[in-house]
Amino acid sequence: MLKLGIAIVGLALLGALVGPALSPFDPASQELALRLATPSLSHPFGLDELGRDILARVLAGARISFLVGFTVVVVSASLGTMLGAVAGYFGGRIDDMISRVIDILLAFPGLLLAIALVAVLGPSLANVLFALTIIGWVGYARLVRGQVLRAREFEYVQAARALGASTPRILWKHIIPTAIPAVVVQATLGMAGAIIGEASLSFLGLGVQPPTPSWGTMLNGGRAHILDAPHLTLFPGLAIALLVLGLNFLGDGLRDRIDPRSNASR
Repeated sequence: MLKLGIAIVGLALLGALVGPALSPFDPASQELALRLATPSLSHPFGLDELGRDILARVLAGARISFLVGFTVVVVSASLGTMLGAVAGYFGGRIDDMISRVIDILLAFPGLLLAIALVAVLGPSLANVLFALTIIGWVGYARLVRGQVLRAREFEYVQAARALGASTPRILWKHIIPTAIPAVVVQATLGMAGAIIGEASLSFLGLGVQPPTPSWGTMLNGGRAHILDAPHLTLFPGLAIALLVLGLNFLGDGLRDRIDPRSNASR
């Protein structure tokens, strides 16, 4: 499963990086005379309602998806790890305050909260990144907090504290590294969620704005032709499904490698 996940994600990433440069068609160029053309040798994925090559737009849209996924995961994981480590290590009022913020954010459906934030701030890629980060860091914070609560009682941590090691050194050298494997697994699954979140917001018109290609906007544009030209929604939908499936395979495979007991218990 791990190898399959790496293969799917690797091919998608390769397509996002070099695909648009190798494609003979510009994602924004139009051939109105061939609008809604079905897949052919010259246009393997067909053309959309404005005569644009769907394959070129799917490859260009992959860049947006990976940009959103990587950015949201890096920022959310960094912020969540820092706050979760502080809450778990110090406890007391700091832990209560951070935990209450986590509980409040978890009380709202994530996508609904993202929609509300983007609706208030305005549709744009930057606001999509901000909204998905706001709802994304809480999962990492809760995960790291639990890891730190356990790790701070380890004997080597107690020894480092007794020897006079500073709090930042104990956190960064002895405690946080114990949570990194779990954070890596969470990050692969979180990236899948970020990609779905961006596609959902773009589908609703709150994400990436035309003419920039996005899988969500492509799905939205193909709704009106789902019966007479189903390829408009078929290929971007398959792209989302395959990439998310690959990321889930990758996350499950990493979890089994890091914690073999999780595989034995299933």
